[in-house]
Amino acid sequence: MAAPTTTEAEGGEGGGGGVTTADDVFGPACGQLPQGDAEGGLAAMGPQPVATAASTNPLLTKLTAAVGAVPGLADTLNTAEALTVFAPADAAFDALGDAEFAALAADPDTLAPILQLHVVGERHDAEALEAAGTVTSVNATAPPLKIEGSGESMTVNGAKVLCGNIPTANATVFVIDTVMTPPAA
Repeated sequence: MAAPTTTEAEGGEGGGGGVTTADDVFGPACGQLPQGDAEGGLAAMGPQPVATAASTNPLLTKLTAAVGAVPGLADTLNTAEALTVFAPADAAFDALGDAEFAALAADPDTLAPILQLHVVGERHDAEALEAAGTVTSVNATAPPLKIEGSGESMTVNGAKVLCGNIPTANATVFVIDTVMTPPAA
């Protein structure tokens, strides 16, 4: 894996702003992405804002549907300057069951805080996440997310990273195997 390419102007923690390239991705599910410039592939996703890029990724069709169920969320994600997104793979949503997924999609007030838990308002690459140990999501009521392990053994609140350091225009994406939920109030 090559070192992430960054510039000081890109900001964020970890000294490099968390900006990655297609050469920086890691994880067992990365091979399931389309190759080259094909839609949903790393080269195609890189220049796109995160919600648009996710909508083309074949691992994230259910996440795309969930984001679309919360009015304005896709626009908010696409216009943010720098994000880290922990994106549950389709199998993570499948584990909830069709009825639970449909209920969440029909209730944006319940779904929004769940999706917010998967977004950090700063851009981090895997190295910066590992160094930080915890990061704070945009869900203001949730405790910090705990980062453990590194590389292909990295977890976020216990969710395994299936494909990490995916570059988009305004976010670094980590596909995870679990839909994280905020603690009960």
